[in-house]
Amino acid sequence: MVKLIHTLADHGDDVNCCAFSFSLLATCSLDKTIRLYSLRDFTELPHSPLKFHTYAVHCCCFSPSGHILASCSTDGTTVLWNTENGQMLAVMEQPSGSPVRVCQFSPDSTCLASGAADGTVVLWNAQSYKLYRCGSVKDGSLAACAFSPNGSFFVTGSSCGDLTVWDDKMRCLHSEKAHDLGITCCDFSSQPVSDGEQGLQFFRLASCGQDCQVKIWIVSFTHILESLGLRSKVLRKIEELRTKVKSLSSGIPDEFICPITRELMKDPVIASDGYSYEKEAMENWISKKKRTSPMTNLVLPSAVLTPNRTLKMAINRWLETHQK
Repeated sequence: MVKLIHTLADHGDDVNCCAFSFSLLATCSLDKTIRLYSLRDFTELPHSPLKFHTYAVHCCCFSPSGHILASCSTDGTTVLWNTENGQMLAVMEQPSGSPVRVCQFSPDSTCLASGAADGTVVLWNAQSYKLYRCGSVKDGSLAACAFSPNGSFFVTGSSCGDLTVWDDKMRCLHSEKAHDLGITCCDFSSQPVSDGEQGLQFFRLASCGQDCQVKIWIVSFTHILESLGLRSKVLRKIEELRTKVKSLSSGIPDEFICPITRELMKDPVIASDGYSYEKEAMENWISKKKRTSPMTNLVLPSAVLTPNRTLKMAINRWLETHQK
C-alpha cells in the first residue's frame, strides 16, 4: 500500500534534492534555499530556510550523525550547517570555482566529497573544513557520488556516463564508460558480498543513467587482492557476475532518442548546451520557463534551437533500413 501523508510546497522553484536524517527532512531548490522539516509533524524548523547560496542549490546531505547538513550550489561553494540551530559552520569553495553538483559525507563523517560541473572532485576534511585532496575526471560534469560502506573508497558518476572509483587518498583506482548517456545516481549496498572460499568481501554498487538502464557492479580493492595472489580468481568471478547481469539491449541507437521524451526523434534540433532534442519537446521545455539544460541542469546561454539536419538524415536512413 502507498498513501500520501503530506505535501510540502514552501520552495519557490524546482526542488532538486531531498535527504533524511533520523529526525529531519532537508530539501534544496533552484530558489537558492535549503529547508528543514521535523519528521514528527513535517513542520518547518524555526531557523529554516537556510540562506547563503547566491545561485541554485543542487544537492544536500546529512552527516551520518544527522547533526551537520551539507549543501552545494552553482555558486561554486559547499556549505556546512548545524542542523540544530541553522548556524553556518563553513563555506568551502571549489578550487576551480565551478558549479558544485553533488556532495556526500563519508560513513565516519571525517570527509566530505564534492563534485563539480568541470569534472573536479574535492575531498574535504569535515572537521577542519580544509581541502584534503583534489582530482578530476576527463570529461563531463560530476552528477553522482557514493562512499563504500567502510569508507575506504568512493565512486563518482559523470554526465558523460563515466564511473570512477577513488581511494581515500584520491587515487583513481578504476574508470570506465558505464552508461551511454549521463549517470544520474549511484549507491552502494550496505551489505557486502562474501566469497565463501577465501572469505573475501566485495561491495555491490548500483548506477543508473539517462540511457534507461540500471547497472549492478561489484567493487573491490584490486591492489589488495593482488598482494594476496588472488587477483585472477577475483577477476574471473567478477566476469561471471557481469555476464549473469548483462542486459540484452537492442533497438534504437541512443543518439536517436530525445533525452526529454525518450522517444525516436522526428525533428531533431541542437540547443545551446550542444545536445540534440525533439523540437516540440524542447520548445515546450523552454516555454515552461525552464531555462536550464535537460542534460546538464546548467543555465542555457540561449533559447535558440538549430535544426540538426545531419542527425535527421541519419535517423531517416536508419528507419529505411529497419522498416524493410
